[in-house]
Amino acid sequence: MKVASYRVGGRLTWGVVTGDSVSDLGADGPVTLDDALKTGAPVRDREDAPRHALSDIEFAVPVADPEKILCVGRNYKDHVAEGKNKELPGHPGFFARNRLSLTPHDGPILRPGVSDNLDYEGELGIVIGRSARNLTRETALDCVFGYTCFNDGTLRDFQDKYSALVGKNFPSTGGLGPWVVTADEIGDPSGLTLETRLNGEVMQSSSTDRMIFDVQTILCFVSVFTELRPGDIVVTGTPEGVGKARTPPVWMKPGDTVEVEIEKIGTLRNVIRQE
Repeated sequence: MKVASYRVGGRLTWGVVTGDSVSDLGADGPVTLDDALKTGAPVRDREDAPRHALSDIEFAVPVADPEKILCVGRNYKDHVAEGKNKELPGHPGFFARNRLSLTPHDGPILRPGVSDNLDYEGELGIVIGRSARNLTRETALDCVFGYTCFNDGTLRDFQDKYSALVGKNFPSTGGLGPWVVTADEIGDPSGLTLETRLNGEVMQSSSTDRMIFDVQTILCFVSVFTELRPGDIVVTGTPEGVGKARTPPVWMKPGDTVEVEIEKIGTLRNVIRQE
């Protein structure tokens, strides 16, 4: 299933996307996907649910209030090779995002007034469906509700001067969506093609099998130091081709359109606006 969160008539709701419409499961049930995940309510479509045309809705961040947003850095071999530090990491390295840094499909990515070094990073996102600690490789995927697209928009000068935490937490810089595709439709998340386009030009083209640490390894590692909980988002890193590594650097600027497309999931699209 493709499960989307959206607003219609000013009301936040959620449902299952089929063709060019989406059901309204929040009209008579858990109000949001967050509520469904956190209460353990079954996530399934209903024939009697109202439906809305996708053209009539405003997409919202799929999980509006995640308890944790944990992101892996330097997790593709070729991305490590294009950076200054070319030594492969020995374990997943994490930074955190806050929910105010997220923006939905078709929502704006905001370039702040303090910097024009706004870079793109197409990534696979994981949405957790049930609580888990001390996972094993064999059980790691059991806690996954589904997968989504992420654009880890980064202010490179702030990242370089201060930290990834600072450079990646400006408001509305991280695109997430357009929906979550449930884990049963994805199966093994290794080998999914990933492409990032800026104004239609392909900037990143890779596959999740190029990750240094795959999804199972990442989830096992996280589950050792914290409890994974329903609605948490874990983001898995970006491949080569980022704007910073180009000569001259390529930064996203107001008016640009950036897209992240992942096989079996779909395409996340955002337009850059000045904050």
